[in-house]
Amino acid sequence: MELNAQPRKSREKLAEGMIPAVAYNKENNVSFALDLKAFDRAFRQTSTTGLYDITVEGSETFPALVKAIQMDKRRRVPIHVDFYMVTYGEAVEVSVPVHTKGKSQGEIMGGLLDTVIHNLAIIAPGPRRIPQELIVDVSKLQIGDHVTAGQINLPEGVKLNVDADQVVISLLPPRMTTEEAEAETQAAQIAGLVASGELTEEAAAAVLEGDATLEEAKADAISEASEDKDTAGSDDSSEEEQS
Repeated sequence: MELNAQPRKSREKLAEGMIPAVAYNKENNVSFALDLKAFDRAFRQTSTTGLYDITVEGSETFPALVKAIQMDKRRRVPIHVDFYMVTYGEAVEVSVPVHTKGKSQGEIMGGLLDTVIHNLAIIAPGPRRIPQELIVDVSKLQIGDHVTAGQINLPEGVKLNVDADQVVISLLPPRMTTEEAEAETQAAQIAGLVASGELTEEAAAAVLEGDATLEEAKADAISEASEDKDTAGSDDSSEEEQS
């Protein structure tokens, strides 16, 4: 992508429709101005992986990648651009967008596809060898499966710049509905009451099956415990009278 630029001095006021920019590497630093509309149009096509051939009026053309963009928060348009100068034929580190294709088997079963890493760090053999995106076919993934960085097919000569075991895409189990989450919480609570002896297994089953509420089961348990205590007290009184 070609960009024509105007030379710019530090803090120089720019003409309307122009934005400040800088391009640099370890050895050079060049300030210039770009036409906002021209840059915005080019960036929408190439994003951060696109290579720009920048020609500053009166100077030689140099290749560069977008390093950072400062945006106007209210208008949502670029107000300053940082480029990183690169050299043809030399390896370059860059992050490339990860996109998926196909619908996974896990999604068909209700699972959720989660892209953990949206931009994968790679090393391209040269600026012109940077892939615009990395496509991952997820159609065969089942719930619980995942795709690591090392499993993604890279163009010839391109290498990973992250751990090969880094998870990039996961197929997650379906999210529980509010009702399911409440039912699971109640089941755990009831199990605890049974374990502590506050509820019988029969009462717990009645609650879980919807035949009684937890409050009703607790009340019944308290009532039964009280009756048992009264019965035990009556038996003790009878034994004392007989003696």
